[in-house]
Amino acid sequence: MNRPLPTEATAPAAVPLRAIMILVTGALFMEILDGTVIATALPAMARSFGTTAVALNIGVSAYLLALGVFVPASGWVVDRFGARRVFAFAIALFTLTSALCGMSNGLVTFVALRVLQGIAGALMVPVGRLVVMRFTPKAQLMAAMQSLIWPALIAPVLGPPIGGFITTHFGWRWIFYLNVPIGVVALVAACLLIPDARETRERRFDWPGFLLSGAGTFVLLTGFERADERLDAVTFAMLLGGVALLVVAIRHLLRSRAPLVDLSACAIPTFRAALRGGSLARMAIGSAPFLLPLMFQVGFGYDAFHSGLLVLAVFAGNLMMKTITMPILQRFGYRPVMIWNGTFCALSLAACALLQRDTPVALTVVILFVGGMTRSMQFSVLNTIAYADVAKERMSDANSLFNTASQIAMAAGITLGALGVRFGHFLAARADWHASGVEYRLAFVLIGLVALASIVDAVRLPKGAADHFITRPS
Repeated sequence: MNRPLPTEATAPAAVPLRAIMILVTGALFMEILDGTVIATALPAMARSFGTTAVALNIGVSAYLLALGVFVPASGWVVDRFGARRVFAFAIALFTLTSALCGMSNGLVTFVALRVLQGIAGALMVPVGRLVVMRFTPKAQLMAAMQSLIWPALIAPVLGPPIGGFITTHFGWRWIFYLNVPIGVVALVAACLLIPDARETRERRFDWPGFLLSGAGTFVLLTGFERADERLDAVTFAMLLGGVALLVVAIRHLLRSRAPLVDLSACAIPTFRAALRGGSLARMAIGSAPFLLPLMFQVGFGYDAFHSGLLVLAVFAGNLMMKTITMPILQRFGYRPVMIWNGTFCALSLAACALLQRDTPVALTVVILFVGGMTRSMQFSVLNTIAYADVAKERMSDANSLFNTASQIAMAAGITLGALGVRFGHFLAARADWHASGVEYRLAFVLIGLVALASIVDAVRLPKGAADHFITRPS
């Protein structure tokens, strides 16, 4: 389905485009950070609400579930109401709910506000990314999209320590209050900078597609979260039910004349590889920030400060790779980098199984640093090759589909890590292994194998796939 869209000729000037990039990147960082920053504040919040930290964990889940359910509708919403209006509304809602979360004194009120905040995030980030993809000239799109990747790598690492610092020194409510001045500035900037891009002809909202995809995503994500704590018949029923609902949703989207999300982008080899193999890679990569602190603190007995310093080595590797990602891609091309870096990424994850309590700190830092570099490169490759061959008129649907799959994959990554620990515990008990942290080390072997499986789709790509997307110096 062809949709009349603004052309590159009507794109904003260079300076406003850079300002839009900063605005969208900041919004993405704020949205991802908000999903992880309250993890270390849960005990203090639970005392304020008169409940337990375990019960309050629903506030984290509600936010992430709302994100997953409403992201598929973001493409239709921006085409119907316009990018500027939707982006500004999302920022305003996110800011308002942040202030109200900080003032809330009850669990039910807090959870309801987190749901609204998740809906705001589901509109804010995909719409911002869509604006960047629609208005950035094709030759500059690779560099622009690289800037949109670093928040996904950095925010999950920085979230817990930032939350802990704010909670300790200022109180947990300031985690939410700090969003207010940032949100006000972002709202003004959105009204001034974001173009009012929209589809020129209306299309009806696909309620069956929304309900099926939303229900499937909700049940599947809830099943993943439940699997982190216990594996029983209810958990397996939820996982199978979520998959079944999503299968029905896909069949509906393929048959509908006006689907909520057009799945035609899945026929593009590069998009399909980023979606299918990339989901496996994101699962494996996403499980590492969950497993590493647990292995260091529970498995090896390190304190939280010592563990946090070691995990920062992953963050340092992420930053280092950002400076050389483009030259490496320009030198070798997408397909070889996806294959070889994907292999190194899998090996670096599996190498964490070699760590022990008495492993020299320098060696531990090197393994984590190299792992951070390879994961950063793989994220950059997957998140840019996905759109390399997608036409401008398909960007809205491709963006909604890719964001939904990414949300599910990252949630599945936490479950993969938890299941890996259970599997490691079972295997260690059967083999009578008693080394410190052995169950976590075995879990890293499992996620390394999952990461290795993710490169199969890259191997199937034709030589030179998406290399036209890389801006090469003349």
